[in-house]
Amino acid sequence: MKIVKLNSSQFDKFASTHRYRNFYQSSMYASVMAKFGYKAQFLGIVNDQNKLIGATLLLYKVVFMGNKVAYAPRGILFNYEDVESIDELVDKLKKVLGKQGFMLLRMDPYVPITIRDAEGNIMNFNNKGNAITDNLKNAGFEYKGKTLYFETEKPRWEALVLLQRDIREIFAKLDKRTRNKIRKAMASGIEVVKSPNLNINKLYSFIGKKEKKPISYYKAICDKFGDSVEIYYAKINTETFLINSRRSYEKEMEYNDSLAAIVQNTTIEDKERESYLNKKMESDKLITSYKNSLLRATDLLKTNPDGIIIAGAMIIKYDNAAFLITEGADEEYSYLNPNYLIKWQLITDYNNQGLKYLNLNGIVGDFENENEYSGLNESKLGFNATVTEYIGEFDIVLNNFSYNLYKKMNKK
Repeated sequence: MKIVKLNSSQFDKFASTHRYRNFYQSSMYASVMAKFGYKAQFLGIVNDQNKLIGATLLLYKVVFMGNKVAYAPRGILFNYEDVESIDELVDKLKKVLGKQGFMLLRMDPYVPITIRDAEGNIMNFNNKGNAITDNLKNAGFEYKGKTLYFETEKPRWEALVLLQRDIREIFAKLDKRTRNKIRKAMASGIEVVKSPNLNINKLYSFIGKKEKKPISYYKAICDKFGDSVEIYYAKINTETFLINSRRSYEKEMEYNDSLAAIVQNTTIEDKERESYLNKKMESDKLITSYKNSLLRATDLLKTNPDGIIIAGAMIIKYDNAAFLITEGADEEYSYLNPNYLIKWQLITDYNNQGLKYLNLNGIVGDFENENEYSGLNESKLGFNATVTEYIGEFDIVLNNFSYNLYKKMNKK
């Protein structure tokens, strides 16, 4: 076995057919990260017959006294099941990268461990998963553990909506709360449109507070991935919003009046009156909410007669699938559930295009306990998503002396 350098075309050709292929292991992603101080190497793994049996993109930075830390995004494209090959690969990596001043290599292989339903129940599992983990650990990699939450680099848990089905069947299997939120967004006059010129500025105004990445990162994705990128926006049709807000308010007022008449009826029993009184109190709350919505809709139509964009999402299409890169909404209008409608539009469009699935990106693996990410999970799993659990992160020290000194210095 030998480690050789590849050019970007050689690497992309090999990566495009590998079982663990992903858009992070691509020359396009290397070009994106080059704008943020990362250098890149494309390495090939060649067997004794001079056949290319593996490859990886390595992103790296100099972090300490000329020493480098490398990251193979979504892992080295390699057969992790062959214990002898893994041992030999690690030995070669240590020699080749060690000579170049690398002191640490991190990777998070795109190896699925379990497939689960939206409730977290295991539907299928990789019977090679434990063996792969052991192979890597025995070869010298430190396993970072099976976290239920987010890892250092990429999510270990992702939610996927399977497509290539009748769209009515897909909608019928959504969680009831998700269907209601989609309907509410539609009833509020929200329309979903695709940005014709990949304008990222408005989207970043929605995600800037929560994202660590600068707007230039997303502009670089648009530039380097080109036609593979799509940006969708949710826009309030302010005229429709006003009409529907007025209709909801008037309808609830009629219902409230009928409840008031029943409550005032002296012939009904106290228990029945109490039941209707509780219903009227709930209706009173709704009337207040609808009235506020009506007032807001009236103001919006005056100030934004052509509508107002309130949410957005960026997607990369790769390998006959679509991947949600980021999404966000104006907090003032998040109660209208615009991102739910965007996701539904994505499902509809990509299903019509014949794509295999829509990857809704990261969730957490805690399906039972309330936690700070429960809302994130609900916003994705409610689309009857299938959950993929990946193997997780691994680190290997390539130069013990430099790395130990680096850790010691960084503790001060």
